[in-house]
Amino acid sequence: MPEFRRVATIDEIPIGQAKLVEVDGNEIAIFNLDGSYHAIDNTCTHVGGPLCEGELAGTEVSCPWHGAVFDVTSGQVLGPPAPESVARYNVRVEGSDIEVEI
Repeated sequence: MPEFRRVATIDEIPIGQAKLVEVDGNEIAIFNLDGSYHAIDNTCTHVGGPLCEGELAGTEVSCPWHGAVFDVTSGQVLGPPAPESVARYNVRVEGSDIEVEI
């Protein structure tokens, strides 16, 4: 059964930035969009680039390796060369803690 797990604090992820967290062997990228937090798989579906290191523009992140574009709010792939979307995780903030549902 899925449960929320504490992965970071709000002070660790400035607005417009991302943080890589690992939960149960899953690499997850947490993005701060103007104080709203979103979580997707960190690994690009093209050849495995780290999405947490990509350029964030609005709700879109570009893979730093080959430029595939993903929507950080849904995980949907928006631009090639990635062949498919990445998983999206539910996020909540409890006090100053950021929690992801796994």
